[in-house]
Amino acid sequence: MKLLVTGGAGFIGSNFILYWMKNYPQDKIVNLDILTYAGNLENLKAVEKNPNYTFVHGSICDLKVVEEAMDGIDCVVHFAAESHVDRSILNPSDFIMTNVVGTQVLLDAALKCNIKRFYHVSSDEVYGSLDLDDKSKFNERTNYNPRSPYSASKAASDHLVRAYHETYGLPITITNCSNNFGPYQFPEKFIPLAITNILEGKKVPVYGDGLYVRDWLYVTDHCRAIDLVLNKGKIGETYLVGGMTDNVSNLEVVKKILKIMGKDECAIEYVKDRLGHDRRYAVDWSKIQKELGWKPLHDFNEWLEKTVQWYKENENWWKDVKTGEYKKYYKEQYGKL
Repeated sequence: MKLLVTGGAGFIGSNFILYWMKNYPQDKIVNLDILTYAGNLENLKAVEKNPNYTFVHGSICDLKVVEEAMDGIDCVVHFAAESHVDRSILNPSDFIMTNVVGTQVLLDAALKCNIKRFYHVSSDEVYGSLDLDDKSKFNERTNYNPRSPYSASKAASDHLVRAYHETYGLPITITNCSNNFGPYQFPEKFIPLAITNILEGKKVPVYGDGLYVRDWLYVTDHCRAIDLVLNKGKIGETYLVGGMTDNVSNLEVVKKILKIMGKDECAIEYVKDRLGHDRRYAVDWSKIQKELGWKPLHDFNEWLEKTVQWYKENENWWKDVKTGEYKKYYKEQYGKL
């Protein structure tokens, strides 16, 4: 099989390529990535010389580039997206262009190239926010209720993918996943930001009261889920992919990281809350478990500790990315922390 992976130099995309080439060494992968601030080819050094791996530098919004990259492809796995909520609040237009228009360009090319499967990777954030005292979880029947420019753009892309299936018969599958963590995650995101700030002797910014809850999913478990959906998932279906945490607040996560790293809670700095901050996410992943036999295998506490260790051992990687544009964004977002 020959796969086109969009956004394969990003956090989840690069972990997926490494996972796939390890488990399916006979398959070929074309990685299409424009290499924004969050795309890093250092993530893929282990496979860059593999004859079954090809990198194409280009935008998913460029139809000519997309069609050339898609030539001879069996399956598209679409990760490419602007994904940071804070940045979407500062500049929504980038998110609409990449996440909505880019997805539409890929879908048009997929039809033209007779792609056998278009796999769209999406977010649980399209479902909106749950209250802290609400016992319910998002499932495949939950109504869409996006509350940020990021989640609205991902919701729009989900709808486009389904529309191309219903209207044109494009064979698609969609997964909506919870918040991922693990190696190679850009340090603007919550967990690597906390870890790298502590390593630099800086404060850890925590929005508002810190009681926001996310359903943490280790990135390898996410890759396993994509594998199962690609190989066994039903065409036209959506599957939710969640983690092993249950109502663990952001503040608790920071405290866990501080404990792992031998630091006290004086390192926590509460900052002005994010606009429209979703209170709680929780994912019911019973459908993918029942139909495909998937469940998360990576315990949050154990793999949070291993993630901390990865950032300790890969200081050059994260120091290289915490420069330039990231410094400008960080100052704008968090001030002088």
